[in-house]
Amino acid sequence: QVQLVESGGGLVQAGGSLRLSCAASGGIFRVYNMGWYRQAPGKQRELVAGISSVGTTNYADSVKGRFTISRDNAKNTVYLQMNSLKPEDTAVYYCSVLGNAGTHFGAWGQGTQVTVSS
Repeated sequence: QVQLVESGGGLVQAGGSLRLSCAASGGIFRVYNMGWYRQAPGKQRELVAGISSVGTTNYADSVKGRFTISRDNAKNTVYLQMNSLKPEDTAVYYCSVLGNAGTHFGAWGQGTQVTVSS
């Protein structure tokens, strides 16, 4: 069972940037496809970015051009660089192992809160 620990969230003004990190342990990180989800109050959790085991990336339309997902297999860590943040990006952000269908697989971490003020 892979354990995931997210960090890097905080309060930022609109237009600002944050970099989220997710440290993984308990599995063979380099073979996993990974993703970042977010959940805003009263809304369903949504996948915003994914990265395959070989580095192929994809993004939700709402974050394309502003967010960048990356990974460091030597550190068992996946990152989410978030630029040009908007108030609607406010949410709890979770990283996730992605299964064959490209959706969440396994346990969730505790998440990290991102709050963007206008």
